[in-house]
Amino acid sequence: MVVSSSAQRLARVLITGVSVVYSLIGLLYFMGGPAVGLLAAAVTVAVVSTHYVNMRAALRGGRPPLFPATPVLQAVVTYAGDYLLPSGWSSIAAPLLAGTLLVFLALRRAVPLVVLMMLYEGATMWIGLQYAVITLFYVIAIPVTGSMIYALVRLVRVAAELEEARAELADAAVLKERLRISRDLHDGLGRSLTAIALKGDLAARLMDRDPASARGEVGELVRVAREAAQDVRHVARGYRAMSLSGETDRAAALLESSGVSCQAHLADVPLPRRAEEALAWGVREAVTNVLRHSRATTCTITTSLRDGRVRLEVANDGAAGTPGGESDGEPGGEPGGGLTGLAERAAQAGGTCAAAPTDGGGYLLTMEVPA
Repeated sequence: MVVSSSAQRLARVLITGVSVVYSLIGLLYFMGGPAVGLLAAAVTVAVVSTHYVNMRAALRGGRPPLFPATPVLQAVVTYAGDYLLPSGWSSIAAPLLAGTLLVFLALRRAVPLVVLMMLYEGATMWIGLQYAVITLFYVIAIPVTGSMIYALVRLVRVAAELEEARAELADAAVLKERLRISRDLHDGLGRSLTAIALKGDLAARLMDRDPASARGEVGELVRVAREAAQDVRHVARGYRAMSLSGETDRAAALLESSGVSCQAHLADVPLPRRAEEALAWGVREAVTNVLRHSRATTCTITTSLRDGRVRLEVANDGAAGTPGGESDGEPGGEPGGGLTGLAERAAQAGGTCAAAPTDGGGYLLTMEVPA
């Protein structure tokens, strides 16, 4: 577990401070003589050392070495002092042990043990009503100190979990952005690069016999290249606003210039931005596939409204794929990233997307989105 350094530092300082305070109380045994004082100091070192090992592992999100031997050892040195030192010892070290139990044991097991520790200290320290306040102080110190230690360790662990979650969210955001760029480059530049290749071939064929037409095609090629450069800038900025009518007009012009007769019939329906962009991407991908993978001579682009949903249909009469072509879902190849990206866009807009050959030997792409 990756532990938050600031939370860990805070918890370590507070837990160390509590340990030091209880250790200083143990120094009062020097009032009974050097031998008793040195014995109390030795027991104090044993308690603080085992507690340090346990808490160090807890703050790092794990268990101490030789677990559960170290918590057991802390319990032994906590209560061994009752038999070695006058006036007992466990009342000083028990609060630290309570923290260890709450941290490393399930609460359903740790809480009864802490209650048992409280009863033990109350019974062993009770002398009379005149000392009731002192007894109550030591008894209450056990759950209060133990709960504080438990809360500090949980704070560190929760902070670590939040940091891990934040890192995972950041990785997911990076992956999502990479997928967006990949999809937009495929969908946006595919049509432009196909058009550039077609117009470049056409200009080369017309160069000798019809220089004027060749210059016109070169001019169109430059225009499409500029559109492609603009698409790249939009992808980089995350701006992908498209209109269905504008994309349809560009698609019709590109198809006509490539020798494919195109007819467009768009229903006059206002659409949400996400739905309109999804349909616009559908037109772009369908036309790219017509130019790249089919021998179509006609293509129709239509939209219709039914039951609160807008349906886009892009149909062509040339289902046969071009040999050696890279398929984006057209016949002759496996469905590729283009149609997968369209399905994702349609799903994001609350719709669906499908593409399949028609009975007449053509190909039909459909997309439905809420109006």
